[in-house]
Amino acid sequence: MKFSRTLLPLTLIAGLLAQAPAFAAEPAKGAAGKNVVATVNGVGIPQGAYDLLAERAKAQGATEGPQLTNEIRGRLIQTELLNQAAKKKGLDRKPEITLQTDLARHQIIANAYVADFVQSHPVTDAAAKAEYDRLVAQTGNKEFKSRHILVKEEKEAKDIIERLKMGEKFDKLASLSTDPGTKDKGGDLGWTVPSSFVEPFAKALAGLTPGTYTQTPVQTPFGYHVIQLDEIRDLKLPSFEEAKPQITQRLQGQLVEQHLQELAKAAKIN
Repeated sequence: MKFSRTLLPLTLIAGLLAQAPAFAAEPAKGAAGKNVVATVNGVGIPQGAYDLLAERAKAQGATEGPQLTNEIRGRLIQTELLNQAAKKKGLDRKPEITLQTDLARHQIIANAYVADFVQSHPVTDAAAKAEYDRLVAQTGNKEFKSRHILVKEEKEAKDIIERLKMGEKFDKLASLSTDPGTKDKGGDLGWTVPSSFVEPFAKALAGLTPGTYTQTPVQTPFGYHVIQLDEIRDLKLPSFEEAKPQITQRLQGQLVEQHLQELAKAAKIN
């Protein structure tokens, strides 16, 4: 047969095939083969295999139509041809192939369980709104433009503070910092909210007024910081409706992780 020119990238089709559960070989049903999309050497490719891949392709942006139909059908036929050729060589009986097949089957079943769990344990609007309110309270309504100098020893930080008091510029002294991401940018941390930093740093930053720096070193697990606040501005937060999808996804992930821990706790794992 003649395969159609590709509508979807081959990598996408290959990915869809890899995600799909293996289908059982079956003979064609009736003269028209109503339950199969094609037969290859008498082996029928189930309509369900096509439907699954078509649904996933459309979910990833493919347009339904003859080109998509021909492309997926062609790839399924190619896969069946290769599968039959591999079996003739006995590759399906090789231990490493059997292991990969078992692992893929286990992963598919595990993914199905997670999907079922998420469906039966939906995140309510109330839970999402409560999390949104918590994040808003934690974030605040201001963002800060700051810079810092990070050193290993407290004495080094104290010496830097003394040099600042003597009139040396913060951005010049930042070259002494051990933070590779900011030392060549005058210690600039950009616009952030205090809660994005570890607690001692966040507390010190929130206590500054624009144009001032910390008068004593701020210790964190990373070392000792000298922090300067440059500016403060109002922070525009997304609305609940805008943030809801991301928050819901994160809460769903937390529910799945909690359930997995419960399964592990109840299991005998050696």
